[in-house]
Parts: sequence; C-alpha cells; structure tokens
Amino acid sequence: MTAPACFAPEGLRDFAAAYPGGSAPVAHRLHDHPLFRIDALADLAERLPASHVEHNLGNLAVDQRPDAIPRAALSPGEIVRTLADNGCWMVLKKVDVDPAYAALINACLAEIAPVATRTTGAYRRREAFIFLSAPNSVTPFHMDPEHNILLQIAGSKTMRVYPAGDLSIVPQTVHEAFHRGGAHRNMRHDPKFDAHARDFAMGPGQAVYVPVKAPHWVQNGPEPSISFSITWRSRMSDGEARLHRVNQRMRRLGIAPGAPGASPGTDAAKVAGHRLVKGAVALARRAVGKERDRAAY
Repeated sequence: MTAPACFAPEGLRDFAAAYPGGSAPVAHRLHDHPLFRIDALADLAERLPASHVEHNLGNLAVDQRPDAIPRAALSPGEIVRTLADNGCWMVLKKVDVDPAYAALINACLAEIAPVATRTTGAYRRREAFIFLSAPNSVTPFHMDPEHNILLQIAGSKTMRVYPAGDLSIVPQTVHEAFHRGGAHRNMRHDPKFDAHARDFAMGPGQAVYVPVKAPHWVQNGPEPSISFSITWRSRMSDGEARLHRVNQRMRRLGIAPGAPGASPGTDAAKVAGHRLVKGAVALARRAVGKERDRAAY
C-alpha cells in the first residue's frame, strides 16, 4: 500500500519558492493521521525518555523570563489527556526515536528533498517534535538552529515570524552566545520588531516553513492545539553556526568581527578554516584513541 502524501502540491510549490531563506505557508495532509490521536500521543509521551519531554504552564509572556517559567505537577501522559483543561504547554522532542514517527518524518523529508538537498545539501540531523498547547497558550519569542516546517494537526494558532539574520532584531552578539550554548532560546522582544514580521494563521492542514534562526513566537487559539515539527540541518546551517563560533572567538581575543554577510569571501574563509581545524582535531583525537587501545591491548 502506498503511503499517503505528506504535503499538498500547492504546499510543495510554496516551499520551493521560499526555501531556504524565506518563510512560507505549506499545505499538508497529515491532520487526520492516527499517530496524532490523543491516545497515541499520550502513549508516546509516557514511553519517551524523560529528557525528550518538556512542559510548563502555557500562560506565558511573549518575552517570558526563562528562570520564571511555571510547571504543572502532572505526568506527561496526564498532560496530554487533559490538555483541554490543564493550561499546559508541552513539547515531545526527537520523537523520531520511535520507529513509527521516524518513518513519518522520513516520508515528509523525501517529498521536499528535490528542493532542499539541491539547494542546501544533504540532510543532517533530521529530527521531529510534537507540540501540544492548551487553549490560548503562548510560545515566547525565540529562534531555532534548524530548518523547520511546523504542521498544524489540531486546533489553531498564529505564528509571527521575523526575518532571519536581521541584526536589528537579534544582535550579532546574541547569535554568537546562542551558538556557544550560553543563551536560553527565549529572547528579548521589542514591539518595534513587529513592523518586520509576517503572521501565519494555521488550522488543521496548514503549515509554515521557518528558515534557520528566523525569530518567531506563537499564540495558540481558543482550543487545544497539536503541531508536528519536522526539522533538519544542512551544510548551509552548519556553515552559519560555524561562522558565529569563529566570530565569538575573535571577539574574545579583542578583535571586532565583521557583520555576517558584509564580506561573503571572508565569511567563507572563516567557515572553511573552522571546518579544517575541527576536522584536524577530530583526526588527532581518533589517532590518540587508537594508540591508547594498542597500549591497553
């Protein structure tokens, strides 16, 4: 039996027109899939490792302080089953560790591969997430390091997406801290940013492609929401991350790095140099490991 298509033809066309740097609506066909029924999701939440489950109360501010996020005293399965009344927000991370959900993300990525892999290179670190939100929940202003298509399965929400790489919204030093691992994903939001944003209202069967590190926040509608996030990294996203790591190292040495994009040749040299150095370090570590193994033998 042939698996059903993940995306509608018009969704694939919209994705192709926007990828990789622009946000876009993407119509999909997964809103009635049995893997997204409440009982299936509750079972998934209960069998996933604890490190793959994050939850908190959903009545947060757009610029919520990371150290003041309240949580509910419920088990993961209880949160899923009582989502309509418990006021919670939950994310099930890396659900592709489960074979059924892994097959689903692989099918979706296969459909967009002719565009995605041709433009940004082979898929790297493909992962899937499921977001469950109580009515009127808010996902605060943040950015993510992956290419992402967020598919609305049940309920409604509005995602406000800001341009990726706009240093007036996310300063260069924040990007550098993000890739150093020293910054929480939630960021400071200024209402002035909204003049540059695009709103995507989503119901079942609708999705949005969010470019790498395009800032965004989400307002849930008046009913419980289920969303499926398909993410992947690429040679492009890897290069962007490496560039900020090099710039952060330069800054620590007292050298002010240029803004990303101001000198593409210099940016490319930084990325190539970082790959070369990290590759050499990895080779050296493997060689040392082999010598230790021989000595132990």
